[in-house]
Amino acid sequence: MSAVLAYFVLPAVLLILGLPIFLVLLVTCLVVILFVASVPPEAVQTFLFSGLDNFPLLAVPFFVLAGEIMAQGGIARRVVVWVMSLIGGVRGSLAVTTVAASELFGAMAHTAVGTVVAVGRMIYPSLREGGYNERFSVGLIASSGAIAVVIPPSIAMILYSLSAQQSAIALFTAGILPSLLIGLVDAAYVMIYARIKMVPLTSKARWVTIWSTTKDAGWSIGTVVVIFGGIYGGIFTPTEAAGVAVIYSLFVTMVVHREVDFPQLWRIVQSSVYLISQILMIVTAAGLYSWLLTTSGIPQHIVAEIHAMQMPAWALLLAINIVLLIMGSFLEPPAAILILTPLMLPLVQSVGVDPIHFGIIMAVNLSLGMYAPPFGLNLFATQAVFQTPLGNIYRGVLPFLAINFVTLMVITYVPAISMVLLGK
Repeated sequence: MSAVLAYFVLPAVLLILGLPIFLVLLVTCLVVILFVASVPPEAVQTFLFSGLDNFPLLAVPFFVLAGEIMAQGGIARRVVVWVMSLIGGVRGSLAVTTVAASELFGAMAHTAVGTVVAVGRMIYPSLREGGYNERFSVGLIASSGAIAVVIPPSIAMILYSLSAQQSAIALFTAGILPSLLIGLVDAAYVMIYARIKMVPLTSKARWVTIWSTTKDAGWSIGTVVVIFGGIYGGIFTPTEAAGVAVIYSLFVTMVVHREVDFPQLWRIVQSSVYLISQILMIVTAAGLYSWLLTTSGIPQHIVAEIHAMQMPAWALLLAINIVLLIMGSFLEPPAAILILTPLMLPLVQSVGVDPIHFGIIMAVNLSLGMYAPPFGLNLFATQAVFQTPLGNIYRGVLPFLAINFVTLMVITYVPAISMVLLGK
């Protein structure tokens, strides 16, 4: 009973009290070490530092820095303008542009909040002028930005690969079709919405405009080619791809377009370091918590209890989806993955679910959690950028949450969507 209180009740109470997640985990670990587990306190600092001694983990700070450079260096703006030039002349084209631009920028920047800010700032005025109300516009931007959690090369998938001891490249490959499916479902919904609301038509796509925007965005679009081509072509690992993304984005923004100078670069590095430090503190604290939880035998006991209940696979997956959605609305994806993977992975493996497929299920769940009321991080980012009341944002995201929950169920119960590109 004391172990359950220490491992689960204490962190829940601390989270409700508003403590930062890394502090919640550290305090919980210290209480466990001092009063529950027979682990010497001296082991804490050793485990914390050794948790960062991991080469694949280097991809996280590099991808964060690359995303900041792209967002502030004109790459995001050129990508959005290019996508807008391609989609025109149909009802709902501006909304579809938001979805497509978020998918593309999410694949480049790997951050949901960054996608909301970068894409939203540029396209929100056009959405409002184009006949979309405030509620729909902010809901679309908040939900579309969350695709960055799923679309490869995703930071969430990198962390899952470390926690579950799975191939990052396999996870990236498995995430391609689910992320495209989410984008297609969102695009279909916004086009139906635009037709029902009789949103005005935008100007038709013109070859002259497409050609000029393609020339202007050529170097920016090349970011996706460099990252994906390098990873899947076997030229470099995902970690090395993150470093290459930083170098390439610096070259494009400072040499080709000359929109970032050294003082601005310093400010970009400072803002990136702040975000990177947050993520790495969560990684170290969550790693210690997961290790203590695993060695306590609680996950093994839960697996045994589930086996005794003889719960069918579909019911277990439904229950896990619900838990992940709830946790995802409170926790950031890095923390949720590092805390919950050691607990849930043995459960799903016991009913025959592939660890790669479960990684995609987890990523999609946590992407929905990014804009699930009341505490989804994208909701607060959207409020900060557009100064919209939270109530309006909540109502705006609910339709997207509903349709993407259906998409999540399809991805969960049709493993081929995730596994077919892996030949499974």
